Amino acid sequence: MSGPRVPSRRSSAYAWLVTAPLALFGFTCFVISLRADERWHQAWLGGVVLLIGAVLANVTVTHIVIGRQSYNMVITEIPLVLGLYFVPPASFIAAMTAAALVTNVRSMESTKLWFNVARQAASSSAALVVIALLPDITGPGPTTWVILFFAVMTSVVVSHVAVAGVIALVQSRHAGRQALTAGMPTLAIAAINIIIGLVFLIAIEANRWAVVLLAALVLAMILVFRSFAGIFRQHRTLTEVYELTVALRDETGTGGLPDVLLGRVRTLMRSEFATLWLPVQGRHPEVLLTSRVDDNAALFDISPTPSVLRDRVMETGRAVSVGSEFDETADLRDLLRAKRLRDIVAVPLRSGQITIGTLEVVNRLGSYTTFRDADVQVLETIAAHVAGAVENSRLVDRLRYDAYHDRLTALPNRRRIIDALAESVTVRAEDEVVAILLFDVDGQRNVNESMGHAAGDKLLVEVAERIRGIADSGALVGRIGGDEFVVTLRTASIEATIELATQMRERLRGPMAVGTLTLDVDTAVGVSVYPDHGSDPETLLQRAELAANAAKVLPYGVQPFHPALESRAVRRLGIAADLRRAIDNDQLEVYFQPKVTLADRHVLGVECLARWVHPAHGEVAPEDFVAVAEHTGQLARLTEVVLTAGLRHCKAWADADRPLSIAVNLSARTLLDSRFPDLVQELLEEHRVEPGQVTFEISEPGMLSDIERVLPTLYRLRDLGVRLSVDDFGTGASSLGYLRQWPVHEVKIDDTFVQGMATDSGDLAIVRAIVSLAREFGLTVVAEGVESELTLELLEEMGCEIGQGYLFSRPLPFERLEAWLSAQTEPESTPTGEVRRLRAVI
Repeated sequence: MSGPRVPSRRSSAYAWLVTAPLALFGFTCFVISLRADERWHQAWLGGVVLLIGAVLANVTVTHIVIGRQSYNMVITEIPLVLGLYFVPPASFIAAMTAAALVTNVRSMESTKLWFNVARQAASSSAALVVIALLPDITGPGPTTWVILFFAVMTSVVVSHVAVAGVIALVQSRHAGRQALTAGMPTLAIAAINIIIGLVFLIAIEANRWAVVLLAALVLAMILVFRSFAGIFRQHRTLTEVYELTVALRDETGTGGLPDVLLGRVRTLMRSEFATLWLPVQGRHPEVLLTSRVDDNAALFDISPTPSVLRDRVMETGRAVSVGSEFDETADLRDLLRAKRLRDIVAVPLRSGQITIGTLEVVNRLGSYTTFRDADVQVLETIAAHVAGAVENSRLVDRLRYDAYHDRLTALPNRRRIIDALAESVTVRAEDEVVAILLFDVDGQRNVNESMGHAAGDKLLVEVAERIRGIADSGALVGRIGGDEFVVTLRTASIEATIELATQMRERLRGPMAVGTLTLDVDTAVGVSVYPDHGSDPETLLQRAELAANAAKVLPYGVQPFHPALESRAVRRLGIAADLRRAIDNDQLEVYFQPKVTLADRHVLGVECLARWVHPAHGEVAPEDFVAVAEHTGQLARLTEVVLTAGLRHCKAWADADRPLSIAVNLSARTLLDSRFPDLVQELLEEHRVEPGQVTFEISEPGMLSDIERVLPTLYRLRDLGVRLSVDDFGTGASSLGYLRQWPVHEVKIDDTFVQGMATDSGDLAIVRAIVSLAREFGLTVVAEGVESELTLELLEEMGCEIGQGYLFSRPLPFERLEAWLSAQTEPESTPTGEVRRLRAVI
């Protein structure tokens, strides 16, 4: 939208403080001249000739623009010289004043018009005063030359002083001094014109017919001068356009494009206003900036251009020019006059076939000039360069934006988060900490695999919107990885941060629509704070990620960082190479934990468990080296080592007529390997073990995460004749109804429920429900974590068939297992053969 016209610094009415004295002086001199020469009206022909000559001299103009004013280089000194010599004083003042009125009446506003008329009357009168004070003029001799030279120079000086005075009064003293200084070169031109006028005077005095030759000479001089001025203007325009394009190129991407552009365009086009308008486009806001001739360095967010004219440019994609030289837009001239504007040129900024804005110039400076077709062409040339600069600037801005933002969610990316944290940690307050909350989205991978990456992307966008909506207004929300989001802000303490993280996680939970499905999405939140958990952004983010990984196994899902998490992660990284060597060198041990039937206390089998004693770190937790094996591609070999050891001992027990089955844990990643069933078959045949003596235990949460992909392998294993067990049952988010679909033979109740069932009614109810439904489905139920007689009795009462736990035995190496079997069991004959029966549970 266009705004109102920018007002002048002072009202133009102040010009009358100069105009009135000038008019009074001119009028007084005219009256005195009338009384001194009663026959002035008899010289009317000379006055008419002088009027015509002065009008012709005034329209032969070259313009010098300073501030809001245009200074005119004219040849009026020539008719001044001739008029002072040939025309009576009263007629001289009347003719020169009338000439000023004629040449200015159509092109100036009233205040400026009357100032110029009064200035001409006063300067002409000043010349007559000089002549009156000097000796009388007698013939075209040297004395006459000197008198006329000083008289005309006085007229020129008075005129320039009057212009400088009114500029200083209306605008500023500085502008007035500029005008006075800029007008000094015109004194030299005036001196040359006076000399030419004196030559004309001498020629006319010698022969009146010399007027014809002199007129032809003047006409030739005007044509040559105008031709030279046109060439000079073209050269200057080309130079300024080139300098402007260089400046635009240098400013691309720096944000200073309007500052460089508008002042130069206004100067080049000699306009009062120059405006750049770019409408809203995408994430780029509207730009409306105007440079005004009075304020060389300032840009305003308003423009005098009527909005209807700008709309026409945008609709047609063509330049719209309004002024006396443009007949095709005559319908808009009344609109300009209503806004007190003379002329306007607005050209489109085009990017390909699309108009992205306009470049506008308003009010050509100078009393006798207006915008022409050549000016439109120049402005269109500039607009082509400006459009390219705008597009390049937006491209640079886009590249800079993309470098610091996530393309999918438009959130700040890791680089931007690190830069923001680097700034935040430089400011430390005693009662504040810089908090990093890292949200790890659970289940996004499942959405990708089951519904496609497009659905996964929609889920991430929805999560991003939710986090942005629940985050504090002073927080910075970003996405630093595939399913990892970060919120950074200042909080009172780490305790306040944990409380905030818990609240945000709860608010983030809930159903999210992804396509036609509604999913329940959960997150794990890791927390780190500056300065407690690190002093640099990378460390703070790394430790927040460690905490988020640890939070995944917590029921409340929020974990602050503590050093143990990092030492464990570093330890895992350090043992990766050592684990490979341990597997290659057969340095892993396999322990065995007995499984006992609860009804008759028969030891029917063992669970095979890998153990590793590191030469430097000592005993390594199974979850640590199993995680390392999984992430370094060694899990298949680790599984093969445990299975091979179990099969070897299983064969030995069978050969000794005391058969024991074996159970081996499998990862869901192992089940994704289509070659694993073939390996199992080869090992069974190699060790000559019946498939029914082998049970594979698969963790329920691991199975759920890839159920569609692991089912084919499960069916192949079942077809081999091995038994399949759902381990850690009850910790996943599945329905018990899934047991109907899985090709499994038993469920193994997680030890957290078994250990708590004696004291927690909720755990007791869960165990009872699992046992009841599993029996309904014809599945064997195994309870792990049996550690007390009371627990044993409750399980036996429910109908649970098999137990495993410290009440019977800890996991034991093979030699100690053999000793345990000899000491704690005794042989018992059964229809299926001899078994080992516990003597007593101690």
